[in-house]
Amino acid sequence: MSEVVIAGIGQTPVGEHWDISLRDLALEAIQAALKDAGGLRPQSLFVGNMLAPTLSNQAHLGALISDYAGMTGIEAMTLEASGASGGAALRQGYLAVASGMTDVALVVGVEKFTDTIGSDIEEAIATETDSDFEAMQGLTTTAQAAMLMRRYMHEYNVPVNGFANFPLTAHANGEGNPNAMFRKAIKAETYAKAEPVSPPLNMFDVAPNADGAAALILTRRELVQSIGAKPLVKIAGSASSTDTLAMHDRKDMLFFDTAQVSAGKAMKQAGVVLDQIDFFEYHDVFSIYAALQLEAVGFAIKGQGWKLAESGGIGLNAGAKIPCATMGGMKARGFAGGASGVYQAVEAVNQLRGQAGKNQLAGAKFGLIQSLGGPASTAVSHVLSAA
Repeated sequence: MSEVVIAGIGQTPVGEHWDISLRDLALEAIQAALKDAGGLRPQSLFVGNMLAPTLSNQAHLGALISDYAGMTGIEAMTLEASGASGGAALRQGYLAVASGMTDVALVVGVEKFTDTIGSDIEEAIATETDSDFEAMQGLTTTAQAAMLMRRYMHEYNVPVNGFANFPLTAHANGEGNPNAMFRKAIKAETYAKAEPVSPPLNMFDVAPNADGAAALILTRRELVQSIGAKPLVKIAGSASSTDTLAMHDRKDMLFFDTAQVSAGKAMKQAGVVLDQIDFFEYHDVFSIYAALQLEAVGFAIKGQGWKLAESGGIGLNAGAKIPCATMGGMKARGFAGGASGVYQAVEAVNQLRGQAGKNQLAGAKFGLIQSLGGPASTAVSHVLSAA
């Protein structure tokens, strides 16, 4: 397998883009990535999207976006794996380039939640659950996460505000991200007074659904030695794993097996151990997911993920065990559905290039990014490293 590098990145601000179409969002990110990569011409396009057929009444995004970007004739397809769609698109782009079948691949994640309003959005998101046994019974993903969090709090004696430091950390980091939806830090008392969404989840435990697009240009290292003054970033490891779709079919609902398996395989491929990972971009669409990922990957023992956050172990501060959500994560940046995994990669590249601004981690060499589809029914992990 050839060594694959990320030669270009692009992203749009995350937010409620009522006046921008799905295709225009994708194009903006693509043009930025192509410029960043010095004009490399892709032969393949992999689109990560979660809900466009339902929310935007638009399927066949590969053809739509390649056409709109002036790339008709290239191979183009859409990857859907719920919230892990962007990560899945990145993995397929990686495999295409690493295999030698494609010299340059374009990966773009795009989502528009504001094409639909109200309860129709929750109904659409619920399609990531088991339709016959979960969604059909009225279960939403937020209610499901709330039940997981309640059980976790019961099992491990977590206090009422035990998860506060997940959103507090995210919002503190989002302050330094010019593309984040929310760029203001919050205080512990603000979290404590927040309105409940689905108890015990409050509004700060749930990432906001948002519009956005992010793009990456992948190529083999031998085809591009440098991109101007910007250092190259290597995809050192890539892996994906699946679990049961329905939560009730799992042996242990409070352990994300797929997060453990995919991260372990990606790190093994990269030839690194957990202590060498300098930062972790987790899938914090709900605070409970962040805690369970920290435990599954191995940064905290089972039932102690919340304590790692409570102790300040996931911040950008010196001495933190593992900095997480370094540019605000999904909680502050916003959850842009199928684009989220590509945003994670763009943000990790900026860290490894030394271009993360006030959020820059000194000497960061390895970053782990992980996208989840539903409650880890799918997990896609990548280890990125400074090349």
